[in-house]
Amino acid sequence: MAEPSTIARPYAEAVFRLADAGGKLADWSDNLANLALVAADERVRRAMGDPTLSAAKIAGMFNAVLSGKLFGDAENFVRVLADNRRLTVLDEIRAQFEALKHQREGVVEAHVESAFPLDDAQLADLVARIGKHTGRKVKASVSVDKELIGGVRVTIGDKVIDASARAQLAALESALKS
Repeated sequence: MAEPSTIARPYAEAVFRLADAGGKLADWSDNLANLALVAADERVRRAMGDPTLSAAKIAGMFNAVLSGKLFGDAENFVRVLADNRRLTVLDEIRAQFEALKHQREGVVEAHVESAFPLDDAQLADLVARIGKHTGRKVKASVSVDKELIGGVRVTIGDKVIDASARAQLAALESALKS
């Protein structure tokens, strides 16, 4: 069976083209986030796996749960996914759509791990530095990892900038063993 990312790609690209052409990137982003949340619910996952439920009923369930939150094209998208039994990859579709949206908007996602909580000024300074380094706007998510001892580790895509005390100690240990 194909990987979820492979299955999701054509749907994410199609939705992105539709959203971009209509100037509705933010609206689609919100709708896909809501749809992914519904698809992640255990009761909904069981219903999606029930072979006795028709695609129309499953799509109707999604549209009913999100009644008033989805616009017409999003409701139609749910029906297409249900007809093709692809509702299970909604989170991957959302992730790929967001990557395309960020690329269009010149935004890079950075995950910052810090040994201690960062205050607003520290985070703003770090985001500015990352932005200067990448030449793009930065959307940062932050988590605390006390095992870093001190400093930060920044992950941007598949690139890791490790400025933590733990990494520096590991480098020193390696140098001393040589």
